[in-house]
Amino acid sequence: VCEPLEGFYCLDSAEDGCMSAQRHTLCQPGQYIRQYEYQRGNECCPKCLPGSRVKTDCTEFRSTSCLSCTEGTFMNQPTGRTQCLSCTVCDAGSGLKIKTSCTTKSDTVCEPQEGFYCLESREDSCMSAQRHTLCQPGQYIRQYGGFTSLTDTECSDCSAGTYSNGTFPSCQPHTQCESMNLQLIKAGTVSTDVQCGEQSSNPTGIVIGVVVGVIFLVIGAAVLWKKGCLNSGKI
Repeated sequence: VCEPLEGFYCLDSAEDGCMSAQRHTLCQPGQYIRQYEYQRGNECCPKCLPGSRVKTDCTEFRSTSCLSCTEGTFMNQPTGRTQCLSCTVCDAGSGLKIKTSCTTKSDTVCEPQEGFYCLESREDSCMSAQRHTLCQPGQYIRQYGGFTSLTDTECSDCSAGTYSNGTFPSCQPHTQCESMNLQLIKAGTVSTDVQCGEQSSNPTGIVIGVVVGVIFLVIGAAVLWKKGCLNSGKI
């Protein structure tokens, strides 16, 4: 985070840091610092205090007349303006919400809604926000943006043999069915785990048993038929 050197003031700030600075004006001999005055014609009029604006400029015979800022407006510094500034509106449609409400002496401070992060900030207030990235199935959350309103969520792909539905902080290894005395029903992918099931009887053994049984039945029937034929021939 950068800040101006002594003798300089910030021209442009972003995310609590100063982006560019300029040296303070040096008053010349015969001049004085008029931080709390403004010029109208030949008169140096006192500025109105924060929270107010100029109603009537000063004259040779009277001082500046001031009015308080009305609701929805503010002035955060001594001023010679005749109008207060409009309060910033935190646009809910842009992912913003009110952090600190506007007063006559300070502007509204906006912050990102939950699930959003700040894209651009100015003087501690978020000017625009964007929704956090949602990791897709097959990805894990490498860095969760929900812990801060300044950065987005970062996603990474799962490697072979692991999976994530997009909400895991790390990819999980596929279940080993054999280690649980189960058999593999469906192979896993980078987004889903494997499916395991109970061990079933050996289908090959069942088929062989059925075939052998049928063969014995056929042989037995043939033998009985042959015996019947022989007996019929003897008669």
